[in-house]
Amino acid sequence: MMNLKHLALPGMLLLLVTVTHGQGFLKAQDKKIVNEKGEEVILRGVGLGGWMLQEGYMLRVRSNGQQQHVIRRRLEELVGKERTDAFYTAWLTNHTRKADIDSLAAWGFNSVRLPMHYNLYTLPVDQEPTPGGNTWLDQGFAMTDSLLQWCKANKLYLILDLHAAPGGQGNDVNISDRDPAKPALWQSIHNQQKTIALWHKLAERYANEPWIGAYDIINEPNWGFETPDDKNGCAEQKNEPLKKLMVDITNAIREVDKKHIIIIEGNCWGNNYNGIFPPWDNNTVVSFHKYWNNNETKDIQKFLDIRQQYNVPVWLGESGENSNAWFRDAINLMETNHIGWAWWPFKKLGANNPLEVKVPAGYQQILDYWADKGPKPTAEEAHTAITALAENLKIENNVYHRDVVDAMIRQPHSDKVVPFKPHTINQPIAATDYDLGRNRYAYFDLDTGNYYISNGGTRSTGNKGHTYRNDGVDIAQQEGSNPEVYYVSNIDAGEWLEYTVTIPQAGNYTVLATASATASGGKVYVTINKTMTKTAVIPHTGKPTDWKTVPIGTLQLAQGPNAIRIYAVAGDFNLKTIEVVKDVRKKK
Repeated sequence: MMNLKHLALPGMLLLLVTVTHGQGFLKAQDKKIVNEKGEEVILRGVGLGGWMLQEGYMLRVRSNGQQQHVIRRRLEELVGKERTDAFYTAWLTNHTRKADIDSLAAWGFNSVRLPMHYNLYTLPVDQEPTPGGNTWLDQGFAMTDSLLQWCKANKLYLILDLHAAPGGQGNDVNISDRDPAKPALWQSIHNQQKTIALWHKLAERYANEPWIGAYDIINEPNWGFETPDDKNGCAEQKNEPLKKLMVDITNAIREVDKKHIIIIEGNCWGNNYNGIFPPWDNNTVVSFHKYWNNNETKDIQKFLDIRQQYNVPVWLGESGENSNAWFRDAINLMETNHIGWAWWPFKKLGANNPLEVKVPAGYQQILDYWADKGPKPTAEEAHTAITALAENLKIENNVYHRDVVDAMIRQPHSDKVVPFKPHTINQPIAATDYDLGRNRYAYFDLDTGNYYISNGGTRSTGNKGHTYRNDGVDIAQQEGSNPEVYYVSNIDAGEWLEYTVTIPQAGNYTVLATASATASGGKVYVTINKTMTKTAVIPHTGKPTDWKTVPIGTLQLAQGPNAIRIYAVAGDFNLKTIEVVKDVRKKK
């Protein structure tokens, strides 16, 4: 559980190198986003994915039908409509509140991207009392108003993102909650007209709000307009229907709002701009999305070229779902090239985002049933589980991943290693509590992230356990432990971990390791500065959680903080704790 008093990271805000707090409306000025003083603003933000629009993977729904409307229908089949409606009311209430936005500001972010579901603002076209009409709903506008007030109080820019357009804008149906049995956005003039009308309504409402940073008018179109076998619009095509709709939306916005930036996204999940240029509005930002590829200049050269050719700012509107090492390198690449960014998502069931929603008891039974892997839960069992899930959405019940925020805000600008937790002598130090910092600085791991798009389709995972921390270091949870016990697993030869340990008095100290190994051959040594010990053997203990404590080396340590590194000479062992003791002979 999170202690809200300790959300801010001390000293983090001092490391920001560009303007973070706004001064009036943002605007596109040549190749940069600037405020009304003409100062460059590098947007550092997160997307509130999963709030207004659930995507199945965030809920660990892996079976067919991950769209929100399918999940909702399945819940109704389990618990009934009344309880399902109550769950969604609690979901929308609990997911994002003022405390969430206050925390983002304290951590050093300066913007928020709101993925909107159109059905919170207006009725679907097939439910309109008058065909072609627009019935406006209060809920979406009220939620946006509240979010805007929280952002204004923290001097954060709010970017409105139409994530689920009427009818759905792509063949990746989960993204937009699309129902393939009904006409898509591109197959229905009524859906297109409703999309245009929604943006006109939003622009009219927020025309004079300077803390609205921009209008991101269509998220991730992925539709084959010209080539039948090009399902997601990634082939060489002109994208004329996409351009026409974006121009029509822009014209509707400009009827009531001349000030706000308009963000455009290409086809193929925001990256195919064939036939889209030149820009048609002088206050436009070009967005691109970036996932699972390398972080070198050549990997974004296409968008640097677009910026240069059309004298227009570019923005990384969505990225994430990877390791801390990948996050750091991607953000460093962006900011080195004066490109702002919005990370995805803020929270979900999973550890590779700032906040993790804990999985409640009984929820896995629902997932197993939907995936045809287990029996159907009773209505009461399912209701108890989803009620707990909605409660777990609250920030005070989330798991705060300080390492993720550190990788996004501090590490792109600093190679400094800082303690993950305070450590001193004569007490076990969890092996998972190694220092915060970059790979090769705070730790060294051979598998640091997912680069499968660049490396030809080989998906690596970084942390194979997907728990506790989001570095490359593999971490597992000891089965059956309550409270949870975590350990470093799958240690390979050459990998190492660093721990900052405060020593009260200079002298010789022995480092003990509590380790396990399912086979013989593990070897390890410990160093401080350039001083190293001889190798110590990690014995075969049996099962992965059959632990044994062994001395791995004695070093002379200075008074105060000491950076102690544990090196794996030969791998295939697990590490639960280390301990620094004055005299190993006194240790029982």
